[in-house]
Amino acid sequence: MTLPGTDLSRALEARFSQRRRALLARPRDGWTPGFDPRTAAIRQADWQVAPPPAELRGRVVEQLVETSDAAAIQAALEAGPDALIFDFDDTFSPTPANVRAGHANLRTLPTAGGPLPMTRPRPLYLEDGQGASASIQDLAAFVGAFADRETLYVYLPKLEFPAEAEFWQDLLTETERLTGRAPGSLRVCIQIETLPGAFYADELLYALRGRAFGLNAGRWDYVFSAVKWLSQDRRFCLPERGKLNMDQPSMRAYEQHLARVCARRGAQAIGGTAALAPDPADPEPALAVVRADKAREAAQGFVAAWAGLPSLIPTVRAVFQSTPPAALPAPKPEEEIAAELLAFPRVVEVPLSAVREAIGVATDYFRAWLAGQGVIVRNHRVEDTATAELARAQLWQWVRHRVPLETGEVLTPERFGALLTEQVDPQEPAARLLRALVLSETCPPFFPAAARTLDEVPLA
Repeated sequence: MTLPGTDLSRALEARFSQRRRALLARPRDGWTPGFDPRTAAIRQADWQVAPPPAELRGRVVEQLVETSDAAAIQAALEAGPDALIFDFDDTFSPTPANVRAGHANLRTLPTAGGPLPMTRPRPLYLEDGQGASASIQDLAAFVGAFADRETLYVYLPKLEFPAEAEFWQDLLTETERLTGRAPGSLRVCIQIETLPGAFYADELLYALRGRAFGLNAGRWDYVFSAVKWLSQDRRFCLPERGKLNMDQPSMRAYEQHLARVCARRGAQAIGGTAALAPDPADPEPALAVVRADKAREAAQGFVAAWAGLPSLIPTVRAVFQSTPPAALPAPKPEEEIAAELLAFPRVVEVPLSAVREAIGVATDYFRAWLAGQGVIVRNHRVEDTATAELARAQLWQWVRHRVPLETGEVLTPERFGALLTEQVDPQEPAARLLRALVLSETCPPFFPAAARTLDEVPLA
């Protein structure tokens, strides 16, 4: 039996809807950060993932593109990346019109001679207006659009625990069966962009070992996840985004851990997004930062990375093509790795400018997202769902713990409200969404889900 797109989506929804909802309904307060002793046997055993297909070897730069934006897809194609990732996640605003356009745009890639087609579907928590899985819809549309390709590549976002990887394994296996594809022809790269995901990296790969080709570093989502999971503990109140760069020890540990797992398991380590937007009048300062960032990844054993903008493709490509192969990373005891991963910097006081910047990032992005635009360039940086999530989560944490400001004040809910009003109209939807997220009793897991539950914030 071979099913086309919409029929495939319906069949998968009928088969997996109850299981997906059960996954989402699990309590979120039962995990203690660290390696799970119950799955130690998986981490200690010698096993490897299925070898990456030959067409993946030699690629060094992948371009992430907002799938609903036909002009962005064309610009990416003209820039010549090795792979093109049709993104339905962090750069995508899931309005009905965008979903329709995104699914239609999947068919615009050349059938031969172009970049490798890949996709990142919407995460498991997102649903359409009727409660159906957005992940399944995007997967079905992608598989249908590229039915003639022997192997297809899917990035799996927001995974936290092995049960989610097992869900994806069964979903992809059933997709192959229903479409008549060869078993294992849907290959995946797991994004390590959550704090639990970092500690379960081996287990996630193991669940998908017959189809996984790599792990990808999603740094801003990862920091956002850390804020959520550690948010109630004052000892883990993090400083502003500018102090959470990859030179910070806990972030280096995160990157090294990912590279170490990939090296042991025969998987590819895929670097994070080069997300600076160079000033056309003086691009070199931004390009130098991108080169240094990618050179560090390549030296650690990463084999490729994402470009946030087509103009960065030549820079990313040049770094990975010129860096000699990295030596295999030395193993470390799990206790040492756990301590390094959790050694986040601690806030002492927050500059008022950093609070204003977080408010600006969140409200500017929410305004665009609510209007159907999933990615923006702001102050020469590419901002997307990940960076907006981090901004609003940090504001929540600073307000929750009444963090001192450099002015001598304390960031109370009232002071946050005043600062919000200084920058934006407090009655506009973006401001109301941010206020609801920041002043919530607990840190909401994902803002797109929260936006759908707030009657006062209309979706486009």
